[in-house]
Amino acid sequence: MASARNENRPLSPHLQVWKWGPHMLVSILHRVTGSGMATVGAIVFLAWLGALAGGKECHDWFMDLLTVKSGAPNIIGYILGIGLTLSFFQHMMTGIRHFVLDAGAAFELKANRNFAILTMVVSVTLTVLLWGYLSYDRLLAPPVANAPIQVETK
Repeated sequence: MASARNENRPLSPHLQVWKWGPHMLVSILHRVTGSGMATVGAIVFLAWLGALAGGKECHDWFMDLLTVKSGAPNIIGYILGIGLTLSFFQHMMTGIRHFVLDAGAAFELKANRNFAILTMVVSVTLTVLLWGYLSYDRLLAPPVANAPIQVETK
């Protein structure tokens, strides 16, 4: 019986053989952000639809889960909002990178590495700019007088 493996051929390289690089991270992030947006986004969207169908009390409970009385996001709302926004921008930037690579450009090692790093930098920058724009008015507003945490004045 013949051997299943040709002893003259090397074994296939695995993860510990390859040097980890930004292109590998970006490839994995593309898959994770796509799956994350689909899963988390669908759960939040379906919960919102269920709250709408459940009537005013259910909708108010759902909105209280994600926002404060002024309508601004609470900590859970910020985590979900910023997380989904960062996932969206990372997935979009990596998709643009894949589009360029599919066109046959940026396969040189240095260009590929820089392009991978650029996708991460641009996605974080766009997320910060968007949430800075959305929160700009609240950042400049004076503190609320009846806030639960008061600033001590002397």
